[in-house]
Amino acid sequence: MNLILQGLSVQRHIVEQIAGLARPRTIVAIGEHAYRCVDVSYNDEVKSQIDMAAWAAKLDYAFIERSRSLSDFGLLAMDMDSTLITIECIDEIADMQGLKPQVAEITEAAMRGEIEFKESLTRRVALLKGLDASALQRVYDERLALSPGAEKMLAAIQTAGMKTLLVSGGFTFFTDRMKQRLGLDYTHSNELEIVDGKLSGRVIGDIVDGAEKKATVERVCKELDIAPRQAIVMGDGANDLRMMSIAGLSVAFRAKPVVRAQADMALNFVGLDGILQLFSN
Repeated sequence: MNLILQGLSVQRHIVEQIAGLARPRTIVAIGEHAYRCVDVSYNDEVKSQIDMAAWAAKLDYAFIERSRSLSDFGLLAMDMDSTLITIECIDEIADMQGLKPQVAEITEAAMRGEIEFKESLTRRVALLKGLDASALQRVYDERLALSPGAEKMLAAIQTAGMKTLLVSGGFTFFTDRMKQRLGLDYTHSNELEIVDGKLSGRVIGDIVDGAEKKATVERVCKELDIAPRQAIVMGDGANDLRMMSIAGLSVAFRAKPVVRAQADMALNFVGLDGILQLFSN
């Protein structure tokens, strides 16, 4: 078992202190701000100690078997809002109505797992009734930004021959544009109903919730003739936990505590490209 430690700024002596909790055979620099600690001890107690020490030092960590490589995987599945991109689109749409605080409060509760996702989305979308549909383009043009490391990560994933899936509790208006912009292979999300150029306050069809996200990952894996364990799945909210649970590698990105606790690795400080350090030679 190896331990990867990385951060936006990394001091070797801090890495050695933290890695010492897992008694590595050796420590190797694998980038300007990343280290591989080789042949470490691993158990729940060690993981808990590393977790606390790494958080305090503002470092991300991951335990991974020495033999793992990107060639073990065939699919990268990603949540969109607050994972692939930095914003929650529905919160920014609501801001056009002057309702961002009310919608954002429901969004946060849903991401923490305190409100069932379908209920939360129905309530939030209803608040958007009457908003001019041009607000969607404004959010895309003025507020949507990729998360740090997104393009570097996707370039490496695509070079490795993996397929990509963007599966979101957000909206097709944005996932369709992300698919075209980034060359993604699959997308699945919710469609906002628009009547006479205005949002109706409803979603067309069934809502993409946590269960549907999991089913989508399974469906795409079946189409690709791979097992779900050959998928890397990334997310940040409670509605991502079901699809993360079937993955060969689950990644929590800037995630809520409930998600960090259940993921194989958490990226709290570095960008999305931090997953690539797990597989560097």
